[in-house]
Amino acid sequence: MLEYAEKIASPTRKREPIASARGHEHSGLAAAMPFLVLGAIAIVGIFIPVVADFPGQSAYNVADIVWMLIASALVLLMTPGLSFFYGGMVSKKNVISTMLQSFIATGLMSVLWVVCGFSLAFGTSWHGLIGNPLSFAFFHGINGHAPTLGVNGQIVLTIPLLLYALFQMKFAIITPALVVGATAERIRFTAYVLFMILFSLFVYAPLAHWTWHPDGILYKMGVLDFAGGTVVHISAGCAALAGALVLKPRKVHQYGEPTKPARITYVLLGTGLLWFGWFGFNAGSALTASPLAVSAFATTNTASAAAGLAWIFFDALRGRKPSALGFCIGAVVGLVAITPAAGFVGIPQSIFIGFAAAVISNLAVHWKSKTSIDDTLDVFPCHGIGGMVGMLLTGVFASKQINPAGNDGLWYGGTSFFLHQVLGMCIAVAYAFSVSWVLFKLINWLYPLRVRDEDEEIGLDISQHDESL
Repeated sequence: MLEYAEKIASPTRKREPIASARGHEHSGLAAAMPFLVLGAIAIVGIFIPVVADFPGQSAYNVADIVWMLIASALVLLMTPGLSFFYGGMVSKKNVISTMLQSFIATGLMSVLWVVCGFSLAFGTSWHGLIGNPLSFAFFHGINGHAPTLGVNGQIVLTIPLLLYALFQMKFAIITPALVVGATAERIRFTAYVLFMILFSLFVYAPLAHWTWHPDGILYKMGVLDFAGGTVVHISAGCAALAGALVLKPRKVHQYGEPTKPARITYVLLGTGLLWFGWFGFNAGSALTASPLAVSAFATTNTASAAAGLAWIFFDALRGRKPSALGFCIGAVVGLVAITPAAGFVGIPQSIFIGFAAAVISNLAVHWKSKTSIDDTLDVFPCHGIGGMVGMLLTGVFASKQINPAGNDGLWYGGTSFFLHQVLGMCIAVAYAFSVSWVLFKLINWLYPLRVRDEDEEIGLDISQHDESL
């Protein structure tokens, strides 16, 4: 992100003539298909039987319900925050398109999660690989279901299962929205909407099932991911890398033209909203109004603060001026890295996690800038690498003193647990990248991913949405 925004181009060479129009325009059926599919879903919903609300309410804890309602709202706030964060860093002619590509996930994933997403992630497990898509299809029966997950109810909740599903929905919303930063300024809106749907079904839902469902393969392996290091950030970061490779570089990247962020103030606003919402993301993952939630809240803030400072101090060490953009990016990297560890590590250790993630991601951004990879806003170096650092350091610093349901990391003699953490991380990386690459390739075969050269020239705000700032 920082390299992209601060890049000082060499003298630009004269542009070659714009290439002829690429791909196919919308056919009547292709344009009508999204509306027809949504209409069919709406009609099917009419025939889903109603189930009695929340039997056995004595099992619920009112304080936990209140906290989880607040946490769910906080996590939802992160997606518009991400829209501002990304929108401020792209060129002025692509601000609206970039923000909408993220923000549209709030609608798209909300419907998909109700129809089958939650069932795939948390429904009855099939060999620890995926949930039964009919378990909670259209959320049928979820508000009359006992607050348990897994065979014989290995996980017992103190909140309604519906509230848990809504909390998890917010994670499903923001994850595909994160990938936008790598494909910005050159991807067709309709193609990206299709990618979001397929990514959620074939990447996000399986990883969520493996990691958080009590019958999932990574869960049974003992892999710890408190709030989404693998499920959210590694999956999105690896998908971002795959998308950047399939889409190829933007024209401005190829020609080495100057690039300036449209609104640094948007980035500051987006960072504030992300930081604020992240307390629901991490502290909410305790699933209770408890001391563990307080601990996760504290480690989240501390790691982010340390990372923001580490980023700009490291820049100064390398001869750069401290920048608002640098602090914002560093703070978000710290939030990413502490996500898998938030409820398993102590507050002092969270300082190191934020510091280490900022330095490593900063170096990764610098390395990426020397390659031909055009990950527009450095999603892979910041979210992908940041998530990996967080997963590994969870394996190092996790402690049963903080969370008895967790494990002791390498720093406390937990060698076996650390190796399982490494293996789980590698499985997530390989799966997320390979499947996302196939999905991008498949979509590009069905319908060109990339806008035409002249559309990229005038900007996606006008060419894709007929809107401008």
